[in-house]
Amino acid sequence: MWRRLSRMVRSFVGFFISVAENPEIILEQNIRDMNDQVPRMNESIAMVKANASLLEKEEAKYKNDLSQLTAKVKAAIQAGRDDLAGSFAVQLEQLRGALARTQGQLTTARAAYEKALAVKQAFVREKERKTQEALNAIRDYRRAQWQRKVADAMEQFEVAGISQTHDEMVRKIEEMTAVNEARMDMALGNVDQQRIKIDEEAEKLRANELVKQFKVEMGLLAPEPSSASAEKTIGGKEPQKIS
Repeated sequence: MWRRLSRMVRSFVGFFISVAENPEIILEQNIRDMNDQVPRMNESIAMVKANASLLEKEEAKYKNDLSQLTAKVKAAIQAGRDDLAGSFAVQLEQLRGALARTQGQLTTARAAYEKALAVKQAFVREKERKTQEALNAIRDYRRAQWQRKVADAMEQFEVAGISQTHDEMVRKIEEMTAVNEARMDMALGNVDQQRIKIDEEAEKLRANELVKQFKVEMGLLAPEPSSASAEKTIGGKEPQKIS
């Protein structure tokens, strides 16, 4: 009992594995997975682009602040306020450092964005290639499945013995035809022999009748009472009586 149950479980597991390993199903799922990666990739690229855009805005703000502080330093020097000019100069120095850091980050962000675009283009090209390859493989697989079904049908046709039955029936009909032809030949042969025998018997009867008529004419034989008055002799005379 346990062995039967174990075999049944293994058969079910094997069935589900064979279904799960269907090449058509796996390739179609691969196509869906590749298509699903495109929106996620676009989202990542958008985040990289947004970071670069924020850094560009920050760089523009720093440059504007840098221009204003520079003008303030110059104005303070012209007004003889070196103390204010020094304070503005310190702020200007800090702003220049922040701008340099922002510009470095912006350069990195722009490079990352360009690289992300290149990766996306390469992925799209590879996705299109693999998708087309998968579609071709699916068509080949379906064609192979159809050919397998046709082959199975042809094998079932041969195994069913239709060709053998056909040949047997044709041979049986040929044998029956040959037997009937032979019987017909034999029947015709029998008919011919019977006709020959009938002709021979008729010829003998006719010969006996002629001999009998000659004997009557020669007076060697008395004519039959039923035919003496109605029939004529061979020579056209009445038969003579025997004395």
